[in-house]
Amino acid sequence: MEQVLRDYPLPPSEGDNLGSSLREIWAENRSDEKQQIKALLESVDASFLPNYMDWFGNDVADGHSRNADRSVVSKFLQALPADLSTTKLQEMVRLMTEKRFPAAFKCYHNFHKINSVSSDSLHFKMVIHVHSDSAFRRYQKEMRHNPGLWPLYRGFFVDVNLFKNNKGIAAESSQEVNYGSRTNAKDGLANEDANLMIKLKFLTYKIRTFLIRNGLPVLFKQGEAAYKAYYLRQMKIWNTSAAKQRELSRMLDDWAVYIRETYGHEQLSSFSYLSEAEPFLEQYAKRSPKTQALIGSAGSLMRDLAIIEGSRGKERDIVPSSPTPMVKEVIRKDEGLIVFFPGIPGCAKSALCKEIMSAPRGLGDDRPVHHLMGDLFEGKYWGMVAEKRGKEPYSVILADKNAPNRGVWRQIEDMCRRTKASAIPVVPDSEGTESNPFSLDALAVFMFRVLHRANHPRNLDKSSPHAGYVLLKFYDLYHGKNRNEFEAELIERFGSLVKMPLLEPNRAPLPECVRSTLQKGLDLYGRLKPTQDTYSEWPEWETQLRETLLQNVEYLNSIQVSFESSVESVLKQLKAVVKGEYTTPNTEQPSFGTIVYAAVNLPVSSFLALLDTLDGQDPKVEGFLKDKDLRSSLTQAHLTLAHKRSHGVTAVANYGPYVNKNVPINMNALLFSEKSAALEAEPGVVDGEKLSSKNEWPHVTLWTAKGVAAKEANVLPRLLAEGKATRVEINPPITITGVLRVFLNFVLVGLASLIFYFNFVSCLC
Repeated sequence: MEQVLRDYPLPPSEGDNLGSSLREIWAENRSDEKQQIKALLESVDASFLPNYMDWFGNDVADGHSRNADRSVVSKFLQALPADLSTTKLQEMVRLMTEKRFPAAFKCYHNFHKINSVSSDSLHFKMVIHVHSDSAFRRYQKEMRHNPGLWPLYRGFFVDVNLFKNNKGIAAESSQEVNYGSRTNAKDGLANEDANLMIKLKFLTYKIRTFLIRNGLPVLFKQGEAAYKAYYLRQMKIWNTSAAKQRELSRMLDDWAVYIRETYGHEQLSSFSYLSEAEPFLEQYAKRSPKTQALIGSAGSLMRDLAIIEGSRGKERDIVPSSPTPMVKEVIRKDEGLIVFFPGIPGCAKSALCKEIMSAPRGLGDDRPVHHLMGDLFEGKYWGMVAEKRGKEPYSVILADKNAPNRGVWRQIEDMCRRTKASAIPVVPDSEGTESNPFSLDALAVFMFRVLHRANHPRNLDKSSPHAGYVLLKFYDLYHGKNRNEFEAELIERFGSLVKMPLLEPNRAPLPECVRSTLQKGLDLYGRLKPTQDTYSEWPEWETQLRETLLQNVEYLNSIQVSFESSVESVLKQLKAVVKGEYTTPNTEQPSFGTIVYAAVNLPVSSFLALLDTLDGQDPKVEGFLKDKDLRSSLTQAHLTLAHKRSHGVTAVANYGPYVNKNVPINMNALLFSEKSAALEAEPGVVDGEKLSSKNEWPHVTLWTAKGVAAKEANVLPRLLAEGKATRVEINPPITITGVLRVFLNFVLVGLASLIFYFNFVSCLC
């Protein structure tokens, strides 16, 4: 985005008033959440958001809540079906509700059809979600007795239209019902609820999931002819009519050409396929009314609903008799193995390889292990690895070279196919950022390690004047994928993933001086994209980097997991993969979560140091702490700012602009009783604005007695007034800095929660 703005600068404003910023608009309307969202949406350009009907409907819809009445499902079951599809869905829903299957049937007003809504015609979205695998086993039993039942899937969405039987619709619908069901139309009009006809349409879920997403590996790895064979086989399984097969084939052939031209030979990730599929389907649907009917809903609505569906794994084509077990695939001893490292210089891959080489029995079998250190070889490293594989096809090769991109991964895949081998990627564990699988904390540690080593074979050490730039270049090679997408693609390509522990989970936040220095380097790299001829631009930043890291040596050492424990963890994971005891890690991003509370996460080490100080200064504190092992029991600390249950969702969402920002917290006093202890806390200033906690008594809970809930610390001020607690003032107050987070309870949610989530995200803007 920054590059585009540089290449195509905005015309001079010549005094034009651009109006309020989004943050100013958000602050001006803070008292009313709905008005806040409307104001934000109205402020953006119409081309970005033509209307906000999806958020609130229009005046006609204002009488409807976003959640439809629970009676919709019962009315749906009582109504006269208009076609065979409706009949079959009714049959499925009726069976599952009568047998009390563990499933949810939720209905929401369809604001996309708001112009068609009247008192005699209502449009809904029905979301069906199966909660437990036991439902599939029970449903299969029912299918044995009734083979005509529709197959059951984990979750799907349906457009439902309930409308009165009038204006000639009844005759047309009755003919369809007589064709697809034995329901008697005359009997069906006995009461008002039954005098509702139903028109139903499955959203084209199968097209997107089975024909497009699940066909991506076939299309990119085997070509368009294999992809065509794949989707025709799927349609044959579904008993798709010949006419519909022809229509779908034309569309899928166009899709194959479009996506191959867009991505070439680089496979589109199954996690991001909708970002390409929906615009394509949307344009394809506009060709004619026939293609519109084939595609159904497309664009942003389908992307939103696909997110609700929540399961990105492959769906069941048939109902399973039991949950599918994890297949433990043992790496065969008559095959070779390549261990490689998608990492960055300084990630300790060479040191790790040396430890693996010296481990008794290597990876747990008798195959020879070879350490091929990339820094010691001239020429094409991966060609040399392939040559070694050819000479010793049953060996284990530790490919000690950073493998940062798809081009290298494809070489390794080809090598595995040609030489009959498996490959295991080993990656440094890191939370990552929105656009990079490695966080700035990880990058700081990598740079710190590189600038403290000497005599590196490639001179990438403290003697190199360009070490910082080289690491930025490697970091940039991973740009464009978040952590989940990065890990998911590696697992999809190689079937497994080993994580090398890197950072302590309860570490203090990255110091602002380190963060700003790294960000300055990334900005400089993005602006200049230097070559060796333009290194003259970098000396000032390289000097600043070394000085900043040197000033934070203690911090950078403290946040790293010990090398011994990292080696132990990696060896254990590698042996598990080799033995077939490996379980694929969950790389899915949670679909959406219910926002629970906002809090400032604080470093435990700072509190332990504070208590040590108080222990030596005040005998009352010393007496209280003498029989308490807080170093073991205090594993996390936070200051709650607002909680959904106590203060409402809007109060939590109002902290959105400050998420992930450093917040200074003043500790003013220590309060303790026989059952709990806490520090009286006061949030400081962030971006020029004083933050405050919604809690009556802002505090950080440090300890509770066995069986006592942490929330009991809230009563310490009352106990103090009653003489049952002690207060020790901290003068002057101690400031501890933490990071503001919003915590979510990750569960599958319906459209109403989805809408709130977008409201919350708008606050983040």
